[in-house]
Amino acid sequence: MMKKIVISANTSWYLYNFRKNTILSLLDKGYSVTTISPKDSYSEKLESLGAKFIDISIDQGGTNPINDLKTFKYFNNIYSSGNYDLVLNFTPKNNIYSTLAAKRNNIKVINNIAGLGILFINESLTSKIARLLYKISQRKADKIFFQNEDDKQLFLQHGLAKEAITDRLPGSGADLSRFELTPTSDDGVVRFLLIARMLYDKGIGHYVEAARELKAKYGDKVEFNLLGFLAVENPSAVSKEDMQGWVDEGIVNYLGVSDEVEKEIAKADCMVLPSYYREGVPKSLLEAGAMGKPIVTTDNVGCRETVDDGINGYLCEIRSTASLVQALDKMITHTHQERLAMGVKSREKIEREFDEKIVINKYLNAIKDLLKEK
Repeated sequence: MMKKIVISANTSWYLYNFRKNTILSLLDKGYSVTTISPKDSYSEKLESLGAKFIDISIDQGGTNPINDLKTFKYFNNIYSSGNYDLVLNFTPKNNIYSTLAAKRNNIKVINNIAGLGILFINESLTSKIARLLYKISQRKADKIFFQNEDDKQLFLQHGLAKEAITDRLPGSGADLSRFELTPTSDDGVVRFLLIARMLYDKGIGHYVEAARELKAKYGDKVEFNLLGFLAVENPSAVSKEDMQGWVDEGIVNYLGVSDEVEKEIAKADCMVLPSYYREGVPKSLLEAGAMGKPIVTTDNVGCRETVDDGINGYLCEIRSTASLVQALDKMITHTHQERLAMGVKSREKIEREFDEKIVINKYLNAIKDLLKEK
């Protein structure tokens, strides 16, 4: 009989952009796949892959317990009526509420902890409640994948998970066939690109300050681009007004959002992410590395995994504009050939450590083990 697998996340956009190949691999192996996420313009695309889709309400950044209780009830209703065998959860609230609902209905659970955001940095009541919910839910999970060693150790140290069920993944991996080595040609302009949700926690403010300083020094010989969701629901979100102000000042270009990020990465000479957020392993850095771009990022959990300092890029200090300026200035003063050579090292590192196939195979093996399939 065909085994039924659920994949849940807090947006259909995430499932389609980050887990599309996982879904296709599961379908290819003969599993029935149901995706559960809030309905958006990507929900139909999930169905076009061959997966079923169920709409659910999740208050992503909210802290209203009534909304969260409703989310738990939605999950419970789906799982109690659906005869599912196993659930793969991504994103924080899914890791908590989908796990609790699934285990209540005797369904196996595999969770993915992709960075802990501000959960362990902050001592607010909200963070303490979130940690308690993680503790209750993750002790019930059958398998937990972490994207970096720091997060795994933090979970074990706080008693949030049993070590025997934990494992490490190389982020969400990069699709090496889609993100191909793409060297830029030398037109005398050094182009920097930052791809992320536009959050101050991702170091957007430091990037803008660095751009202001380096534009003053190099003028039109440098270009600073930003790509990603603006004015999102998050206390750290960059507002449309702030972004417009920077664009009007002439220090950055805002490129909006794109389903074909490879087209923008192709034009860049260097990828930048000065994040001080607790990242998993940032997808944008993996994809840029796969395309042969040198990387400048912070010596921060999740980010440092993508850079061998001085080989395929530079690590800078967290929350330090001066350190970021220094790293970007080094990149500008390199010759075009030196930047390309660093980019080749990025590609080699991603092929060696972060191929998406490694991630998918780990999932397929974990599913087989839990469902006791031969």
